[in-house]
Amino acid sequence: MLSISEFSEMCHLPPQTLRYYHSEGLLVPANVDEQTGYRSYLLEQVEQAMLITVLRGTGMSVKLVRRALDEPDATPALLEQHSAEVERQRQAQDEAIRDARMFFDSWPEVRRRHAPEMTVVSKLVPGTSAGRNPYEWDETGAAITATVQDVVKTVESCGAVVSGPPWLTLAGETPEQKRQTLTGEGPCWLVKIPVAADEDALAALPGDVEVQIFEARDELSIFIPGKTSIAKYCTALSRLIPHPVDAAYVDIIRMRHLLHDDGVETTAAICQLDETSADG
Repeated sequence: MLSISEFSEMCHLPPQTLRYYHSEGLLVPANVDEQTGYRSYLLEQVEQAMLITVLRGTGMSVKLVRRALDEPDATPALLEQHSAEVERQRQAQDEAIRDARMFFDSWPEVRRRHAPEMTVVSKLVPGTSAGRNPYEWDETGAAITATVQDVVKTVESCGAVVSGPPWLTLAGETPEQKRQTLTGEGPCWLVKIPVAADEDALAALPGDVEVQIFEARDELSIFIPGKTSIAKYCTALSRLIPHPVDAAYVDIIRMRHLLHDDGVETTAAICQLDETSADG
């Protein structure tokens, strides 16, 4: 029999790790003295300790390692599953590192910009209702992406050309849209995509795609890199609202969220004090 210190040296596992594996049922000592609590191991258990160390070295959880040891035939499949998860986490970390570098290399700042008049096509984003918070981007991201892709494919099939980045705005252009957004009964978002097209191309668009004229306006804009979130949205809002504008105010009702490949640009219209907003 080997004491825990001797077994620890053979396996290159600290005694506290061996105690943890014992408590988890992963590597149970051959004997535990009832009076002293001292643990003893058999030489044959070194092999099991080695396998545990190999699997734990991959980053596998204790639970997954236990399953691999209990079901040796399933271990290759478990390793493949774990490898895919590690790759997903690595990609997420790489993206987070890239976003962090962008933040600290060039901290997001509010800028004033002029948005020209343009022809846009608009479509409601399905699947963003049923009482969900309209700003929970994680819940609505897939529906938004699918809608953008669908509209782009549709306009191009009709002979129109996408002329700028798509954007999102809250669905509130009609009384029914406002009611559904407030009650959570209907779509919360509208996708809008600027296009260059002749009358024939626009006329060929299906009925659920509306053609609109976006009026030229001055805006405040802030770009935040990476995948957006409620925290990033609130950060953009907290920067835009108090930003000083001479003899004017920032109309957050008419906010746009422009979808760029590397982040989201949030803009809000600048309205002169004698102007009436689109919502009165």
